[in-house]
Amino acid sequence: MRKYFITGLLILVPLAITAWVLNLVISTMDQSLLFVPERWQPRTLIGFDIPGLGTVLTIVIVFLTGLLTNNLVGNYVVKLWEKLLTRIPVVSSLYSSVKQVSDTLFSSSGNAFRKAVLIPYPHQNSWTIAFLTGTPGGDVKNHLVGDYVGVYIPTTPNPTSGFFLMMARKDVVELDMSVDAALKYIVSMGVVSPEDAPKAIEIAK
Repeated sequence: MRKYFITGLLILVPLAITAWVLNLVISTMDQSLLFVPERWQPRTLIGFDIPGLGTVLTIVIVFLTGLLTNNLVGNYVVKLWEKLLTRIPVVSSLYSSVKQVSDTLFSSSGNAFRKAVLIPYPHQNSWTIAFLTGTPGGDVKNHLVGDYVGVYIPTTPNPTSGFFLMMARKDVVELDMSVDAALKYIVSMGVVSPEDAPKAIEIAK
């Protein structure tokens, strides 16, 4: 009975967690329907809600926003809007910070979280997987002697929290592993091992 029970858990737990995450994402994106006038909402038109309709609406809005701003007129409007936001106290600093982070993470020219690395942490005889985030900037680099890189160390099993470190480039080993594979390895606490790859090389090389 114990064997069958564990087998059932191995099948149902991943399905339950996947369904929970999908439900959370879809229900969150469905909130976009709140911006639609009440007389146009499904509950008013047909008498009941349609799960996932808000998700479709959100995807369409994101796509159309990218389509409209990817031309001279749209780009000009966006720049005017950003100039307006930068003149509003508090909003200016918040918007600028969020935009810098989003540009770094989602821009095709950015390098953040596009390379998995191996670093000694929390001491020299222990290693963990991290992700490159860039190089130190501002006044920070003036106080670091040598070549340094920024790395983000995600925690297990929740990679959305973690630690940001600045380490000597010579101590950071680049992995021949995709970011997705590295994340799976971290979230599974090392249970889901990535496929064998050629020997890792140091970033300095």
